[in-house]
Amino acid sequence: MDPKGKAALITGGARIGRTVAEELARRGCDVALTYRGSRQSAEETAEAIRALGARALTVQADLTLPAAARAVVGEVTRGLGRLDILIAMASLYEKTPYDRLDEGAWRANMDANLRSTYLLVLEAAPLMKARGAGRIVTFADWLPVSGRPRYRGYLPYYVSKAGVVGLTQSLALELAPEILVNAIAPGPILRPPGFSDEADRQVRKVTPLKRWGGPLEIAKGVLFLIDTEFVTGECIRVDGGRHLH
Repeated sequence: MDPKGKAALITGGARIGRTVAEELARRGCDVALTYRGSRQSAEETAEAIRALGARALTVQADLTLPAAARAVVGEVTRGLGRLDILIAMASLYEKTPYDRLDEGAWRANMDANLRSTYLLVLEAAPLMKARGAGRIVTFADWLPVSGRPRYRGYLPYYVSKAGVVGLTQSLALELAPEILVNAIAPGPILRPPGFSDEADRQVRKVTPLKRWGGPLEIAKGVLFLIDTEFVTGECIRVDGGRHLH
């Protein structure tokens, strides 16, 4: 699919999402962004999109709420006139020691990382089907895709992201042939705030390409999954080979 003249919805338009949005805008794609609390960041991204000659729309939404998906998709189609591409990036990543796990932690991860994507697809897919084509890109994680967790304290997160892979594959089957559905599984892309120099050295040591990836590497992967006409149900690791260690 050529993004030119199309409209994309990106959930989570900050940091990596901003780079994805800007790359789409450079190719003539209008972009809608959702945000939960960081309105300033979303508006700054929208201004960057407009500066590149594309239309931009920001929508405040708590995507963990069941009614939010319908409201967001409705606002996007009213504002941009169509919806061809869904990029579900928004997620929750919090460390919770096993002995402090409860139903709330489980539900928070499932709602933010898995259920919200499912509900958005239910609203967006019929619009794409009606136009005869669409692209959906979900976001998993390199760890569950690699077959096993590596770090303690993230049990609900790992399970939810493994669920995203299963959801992606199931949607690819259900929505074919009009809609292609694939996932990106990021690895070491951005150095987290407060990350020590020693931790940074360890990440580089166990990553075969010996560096952090950066948002543009994710954007390139997303653009490939939008461009392709014969890839669906795949999960592409963008991790510098981290899964090989």
